[in-house]
Amino acid sequence: MGEAERGEIAPRVWISYWCATGHETRPSFAQEPGMVVPETWDCPRCGMPAGQDQANPPSAPKNEPYKTHLAYVKERRTDSDGAALLDEALAALRARRGG
Repeated sequence: MGEAERGEIAPRVWISYWCATGHETRPSFAQEPGMVVPETWDCPRCGMPAGQDQANPPSAPKNEPYKTHLAYVKERRTDSDGAALLDEALAALRARRGG
């Protein structure tokens, strides 16, 4: 299936993006009115974000370490809050059991 069957190709524009490693990526976009070109593009070679300014490429995203549910709870509550909640829950449990 060639161009004759599909019609004419839309006019294209190629935009250069550079990552922090120095790789250049040149994706093409259809040139149409109101076209919005993305500010960043993922580098296909290293996966880092790439920007249009070669002198100032975007920095690598910071990966947050995995946190357990307990770690998130400890961020929100102090030890004294936790002790008070535990005492309250134990009192409710003892009241249900009749003890």
